[in-house]
Amino acid sequence: MNDVTRTIRERRSIRRYRQDPIPEADLTMLLEAVRWSPSWANTQCWDVVVVCEEALKRRLQAAVGSNPAFDAMVDAPVVLVLCGRKDRAGFKKGEAATRYGDWMMYDLGLANQSLCLAAHALGLGTVIVGKFDHAAAERILGVPETHAVVTMVPVGYPAQPAAAPPRKALREFVHEGAFGTPWGMQTGPQG
Repeated sequence: MNDVTRTIRERRSIRRYRQDPIPEADLTMLLEAVRWSPSWANTQCWDVVVVCEEALKRRLQAAVGSNPAFDAMVDAPVVLVLCGRKDRAGFKKGEAATRYGDWMMYDLGLANQSLCLAAHALGLGTVIVGKFDHAAAERILGVPETHAVVTMVPVGYPAQPAAAPPRKALREFVHEGAFGTPWGMQTGPQG
């Protein structure tokens, strides 16, 4: 197994953190991971707000409500808030280029994945928080109407290891040639 595959397989959502600060060089590497993420026509429709101040983390925590990551919002030394620029990715000449319209969420998903994998490779933990009062977070951070807060990602050193959740077998979701024909039933490897 290569390093990339190992990092993908071993990364976990972490909701409990130690209070150790994150070195600035490591934080910069995480932001570089976002910077180099793929995006629709290289639009790079993301902006990141770095939140380290305790009082500001507590205000964002209030927007999280009953989310299982509630404590992580304050326990983690840093919360990275990923914002997306609306009406940019997935558009050509001002018109949506696909049936799905704005491609911002897809691009921000890629950026979140890059961030989380880079963090894991550095020994840091993350959890992608997507269930929260987005309008409140936007007000708290002064996000302009041209953008939307998509995720908040607490980052820090895990307080304890996390176990891997169960995963589907390949035969449960991989199809060959047409939906409904399990991959490997005729020519491919089993798994």
